[in-house]
Amino acid sequence: MRSEISMTVDRGAFPDAVTPWEQESWRTAALGWVQERLAGHGLRGDGGLRVRLRPWSVLVRVPVAGREAVWFKANPPSAAFEGPLTAALARWVPGHVLEPLAVDAGRAWSLLPDGGDLFRQVLAREPVGPEVWEDLLRQYAGVQRALTPYAGELERLGVPAARTLDLPDVFDRLLAADTALDAEARVRVAAVRPRLVDWCAELAALGIEDTLDHADLHDGQLFRPAPGRFTFFDWGDAAVSHPFCSLRVTAEQVRERYGPKALPRLRDAYLEPWTGTGRPAADLRRAASLAWRLSCLGRATSWGRMFPHPGRPAPGATQSAEWLLGLLDEPPF
Repeated sequence: MRSEISMTVDRGAFPDAVTPWEQESWRTAALGWVQERLAGHGLRGDGGLRVRLRPWSVLVRVPVAGREAVWFKANPPSAAFEGPLTAALARWVPGHVLEPLAVDAGRAWSLLPDGGDLFRQVLAREPVGPEVWEDLLRQYAGVQRALTPYAGELERLGVPAARTLDLPDVFDRLLAADTALDAEARVRVAAVRPRLVDWCAELAALGIEDTLDHADLHDGQLFRPAPGRFTFFDWGDAAVSHPFCSLRVTAEQVRERYGPKALPRLRDAYLEPWTGTGRPAADLRRAASLAWRLSCLGRATSWGRMFPHPGRPAPGATQSAEWLLGLLDEPPF
């Protein structure tokens, strides 16, 4: 990969995002690492790079001679666990996730194969009914159940712990660090805490063990390589928490696309793999309702996983505050 190779850079809605990509020494090291890792697989880069810069990641599409492109990803320090997590998931739930070509845990770098069509691309080109979303959530719930025995190992990999009974502490940290809520909104959010403690206690008592929560499972975070098959990726927002918190983001997309009437069936499809735990359907539905609210804490936390920049306010503060306010909203089912 020659230093003069052409590049196109996409900053999306974040033209002022500060990432390590701006540092020439970092770029040189990162692209050199990609070249070395490709060579280790008998591959070589071939063509211009497409660079996607966001406050939470650097993503580079690298064309490869004779095969599909590969993807280099750099995470901020707060999400450095993603590479080791992705590698571990490829061992624990093969066929459901990407298997990285290389991971540098110390530098938070990963080299990933192409996963085929994003589900978002499928949605743009062909009619897709809500039953397809139901199927993908059944598959995802099966992955979560399979990962339940690995919760401790996930935490040892650096995946943040946000266990159900510890979520009031997560709430306290988020509220203390918040810089975007006005005084009136802060009072309203703070007043939720006693009920939040009760929600967490009730949810834990329903007996579904904590496991991996993707925390941002939308149509751009999974591939649809073939009809009926899905590959889950992009774990930078993940936590070890109540699994049902993962339902929130996907359900919001389904509600926007198909209307609120699609949600009960979607919820029940997600809950199907959990019926093997022996818990009544009513208990599982109650747990889904409680986790809907509590998922706001995972989303608020994820907006803090950005590349640091001492001279600027923390990016994501507004979005984090909006998710804290989401605790006040009634679940839609």
